[in-house]
Amino acid sequence: MLIIYVNMNKAENVIKYYVLCNKLKNIIRTGWIDWGIKKDRVESVAEHIYSAQMLAIAMKSEYNYDINLEKVILMLAIHEIEEITIGDLTPFQISSEEKQKLGHEAVEKTLLLLLDRQKLKSIIFEFDERKTKEARFAFYCDKLDADLQAKLYDEEGLIDLNKQENNSTFDDPLVQELLNSGMSFSQMWLTFDQRKYNYDDNFMEVSKYAFDNKINTL
Repeated sequence: MLIIYVNMNKAENVIKYYVLCNKLKNIIRTGWIDWGIKKDRVESVAEHIYSAQMLAIAMKSEYNYDINLEKVILMLAIHEIEEITIGDLTPFQISSEEKQKLGHEAVEKTLLLLLDRQKLKSIIFEFDERKTKEARFAFYCDKLDADLQAKLYDEEGLIDLNKQENNSTFDDPLVQELLNSGMSFSQMWLTFDQRKYNYDDNFMEVSKYAFDNKINTL
């Protein structure tokens, strides 16, 4: 009879990490709540992760970036695990420095039991520092994905800009400047991030295409 010995501690660690990360399926992206997206099922953090990864694959394919795509996909897969603990905090709720501090503390706890924790932490910290070409590419995918999702919601007519009384983001000076210029909800976000994140020419091209065209044509 063949006897298979299983290291129960490792098996338990796998399950614990899996269950923790599974919580991201039920954490709704804060921005869509703040803006009052009128849809029964609004995007979760886990769905955002998936979409950003798919965007990365498409950008690498069409623009032939000299990057390690496998590393980028891993980076995008795990860089949001801090939100299991601290939630989805937007740049309008907390400074980037404070969020990074809280996020790194949360990452330490989430990865504590995994043998690969040091490698995984270094990948997350690399993403946060945005000094390598993979980190910058992944960051652009992360930001542009949010703008494209805003565009999809906008095309469905799910946002009412006249009902933003409890949305502090609505009062941001640049947000107000862009909306008062006549831009739609999604055009505002596309332009906001174009200005803020200094996209390279390829990401700028895709962002501008989304600004000028209907994207849900399937």
